[in-house]
Amino acid sequence: MKFPVLAAALAASLALTAPAQAQEAAAGTVLVQAGHLLDRPGRAPRGPSTIVIRQGVVVEIRDGIVGTEAFPGARVIDLQDRFVLPGLIDSHVHLVSDRAGQEGLLSEFTDSLPARAYEAAENARKTLMAGFTTVRNLGDTGGVTLALRDAVARGAVPGPRILDAGTSISTTSGHMDGRNGLNDEIREHTDHDNVCDDIGSCREAVRLQISRGVDVIKIATTGGVNSRIGAGLGAQMFEDEARALIDTAHLYGKKVAVHAHGADGIDLALRLGADSIEHGTIFDDDTIGLFRTSGAYYVPTLSTVNGYRERLAANPDAYPPEVLPKIMWRISITGQSLQRAVPAGVRIAFGTDAGVSKHGRNADEFELMVANGMTPATAIEAATVNAADLLGLSQLVGSLEPGKQADLIAVDGDPLTDVTTLKSVDFVMKGGEVFKGEGLGASPTGE
Repeated sequence: MKFPVLAAALAASLALTAPAQAQEAAAGTVLVQAGHLLDRPGRAPRGPSTIVIRQGVVVEIRDGIVGTEAFPGARVIDLQDRFVLPGLIDSHVHLVSDRAGQEGLLSEFTDSLPARAYEAAENARKTLMAGFTTVRNLGDTGGVTLALRDAVARGAVPGPRILDAGTSISTTSGHMDGRNGLNDEIREHTDHDNVCDDIGSCREAVRLQISRGVDVIKIATTGGVNSRIGAGLGAQMFEDEARALIDTAHLYGKKVAVHAHGADGIDLALRLGADSIEHGTIFDDDTIGLFRTSGAYYVPTLSTVNGYRERLAANPDAYPPEVLPKIMWRISITGQSLQRAVPAGVRIAFGTDAGVSKHGRNADEFELMVANGMTPATAIEAATVNAADLLGLSQLVGSLEPGKQADLIAVDGDPLTDVTTLKSVDFVMKGGEVFKGEGLGASPTGE
């Protein structure tokens, strides 16, 4: 007779505790109520929807507006008058500085490493507030952004999720050689362990960055616009050097981002298995074919021209004589490669080269992408699902789906109609934490 009594008591206990457990679970739930939702860029947007979030992760998306009647004790964020979409991704930034030209060169000798670290942290904050919840930082010195990456990851400072390349690699006198344009006395005391000139030293340069804990390898196969030498923008690396760099990076499971302007340097990198081409100012017919067969991404960084124009407007002598002609050329030709890439079906990922352009204004790139052949929808796709794929983060970010990070933004207007609305992001959430727009109808517990 005892066992039926115990069973009945246990059933009664479970009946009492189950609602309590459900309410406790709901109390840790965040409900984001969206007027319009682009949960999966590349697909049609949804109407009124509710994103259910727990522990910083999307667990469910429901049609319609759902409140605390379904999730008692849940926290509600009311964005019913906003258009909600995934957090944006910038595949090419340099967080350490907004300065360039002569001002940037001078800062390398006057700014301390701690000062650069604080500046990088401020630029990271600006980037996050602009709605970019993930970035790929493609080069700095002194390990500043490697440390910043880890500080952001542990919640010590606000900023986007960072993938970092450490120090970029080129040949001697190449775009990444920090000794370019310096006098011999200073050159002698300037670090240059990121340059290489044969197979062995190129392998060693990659392995050095791997040992520092980088997420991606950045190399330069051509000259650079901002290089303080007048050596042009064509290929400045032999095939055996480029192969050693790319093969070594892939040996360690790291993707390779390649700075390249001239078609010869772009084609070289694509033939050898580069994962992305940054800038890509000149395409030839072979370039298009190589992009299509290799599946590499093109990161146009059109925003650089904004930075050049603004600095020259403020100071006509902002850049040295060996750099200025390259800048004027870059301004005149920027966008032509994207105009060829779009109809050819080249995979495109969003990237700005912020640092050359201004941090916090990353969304200016969208307008330039649309002006050069993309639609607002494909430009947004480039800054979400495509960029996530390039960065190897598709399981975490790029869309709003169950199991992915709760990275989302909201704007007042329809970015699929007017992409410039993304220049004015009202609300930013990263990993379930609100960083901007807490006053937009957010209630601490319940509606």
